[in-house]
Amino acid sequence: MSGIRIRLKERDAIIQSLKSGVTPKIGIQHIQVGRVNEIKALWQDIERIADGGAGFRLIIGEYGSGKTFFLSVVRSIALEKKLVTVNADLSPDRRIHASGGQARNLYSELMKNLSTRNKPDGNALLSVIERFVTEARKEAESTDSQVPIIIHQKLAALSDMVGGYDFAKAIECYWQGYEQDNEILKSNAIRWLRGEYTTKTDARNDLGVRTIISDASFYDSLKLMSLFVRQAGYTGLLVNLDEMVNLYKLANTQARVANYEQILRILNDCLQGTAEHIGFLLSGTPEFLFDPRKGLYSYEALQSRLAENSFAKRAGVIDYSSPCLHLASLTPEELYILLKNLRHVYAGGEEDKYLIPDEALTVFLRHCSDTIGDAYFRTPRNTIKAFLDMLAVLEQNPTLHWSQLIADVAIAEEKPSDMDEIVLGVNSDEDGLADFRL
Repeated sequence: MSGIRIRLKERDAIIQSLKSGVTPKIGIQHIQVGRVNEIKALWQDIERIADGGAGFRLIIGEYGSGKTFFLSVVRSIALEKKLVTVNADLSPDRRIHASGGQARNLYSELMKNLSTRNKPDGNALLSVIERFVTEARKEAESTDSQVPIIIHQKLAALSDMVGGYDFAKAIECYWQGYEQDNEILKSNAIRWLRGEYTTKTDARNDLGVRTIISDASFYDSLKLMSLFVRQAGYTGLLVNLDEMVNLYKLANTQARVANYEQILRILNDCLQGTAEHIGFLLSGTPEFLFDPRKGLYSYEALQSRLAENSFAKRAGVIDYSSPCLHLASLTPEELYILLKNLRHVYAGGEEDKYLIPDEALTVFLRHCSDTIGDAYFRTPRNTIKAFLDMLAVLEQNPTLHWSQLIADVAIAEEKPSDMDEIVLGVNSDEDGLADFRL
């Protein structure tokens, strides 16, 4: 760790993100600890996707256990392996199956966050298409052929798939706009590929296509995109979907089951070898998976496919080849290393600017253990926030000694922030109205 200087932009992004309880988008290599076996398993998945296979994993962990952070680590590995990544959080207006535009909203969000190694922060769809056109021009020059013919040949494989003809047509429209210097045509093609058209009439008038990317074509469109990025010179597509618990919260049973059926379709495609060059990482809480009434286990076909390996369970070990990857808790030792990394980041990578000694880290962890028990390393989000808050106070008040602060650090145990946790109180007030408490 010593000798690694950290740019001010990275330092500030890491600290501000973690203090607000979210995963930083840059600099995660400076703070990553533990989870070696899980990362090794996902590395093998990425290799398989790059070699023409497919991957499907459910990343299961408690609130605040580091699921989103883990997804970010895997995503950065995928980018280094020349995959294209797309990521989005599910929400009430974004889900994988719907009839009111929510699935199309999710697809649009994924395309907005499309990233490559050269553009890791998203909005890389345009650069992927530009690269596809550049590759076609190079091939045309080397074979003494015409660019439109090469583009048509490259897109021919897409035309055989559901929605593939119009997908290819949108790419060809972009090429025509590129040749004619027609920015409106190029912009319309990008809009179509991002799933931003809401009516077929508008799409037909602007591009001459017969269909649009809609709720019904969510998964098929992702499969088309995975083949297209291959034609552009990348090795595949990795789809990260976070906050899957939003499906678990759906009050309408029919809507929830329809989403679970879509997950089953994706799982079957990926594990049976039907899908190519595509991988899915879906993260959720244990309730989302195990709840027999509303979770994935309530859908029998999914329960049988996602059931734990009974041999591994009896032997007390973990099967890392299972579709369900349960994130192991950080050990106290790993959390100690994480706090050392955070101290290093806070000092901008300069050891002589450390605000506290190693002894303070040990005392801080002991305080956490005494305050909230083993939850401090099972769900470390609040522990990290409290630690960074303490460093901020020490930085702004150099006369204070760390030992004066640690005893006053308040760490709340991680609680899910959803309405399912509202419970009806047993007492009623004098008006006869029931109490509610969070």
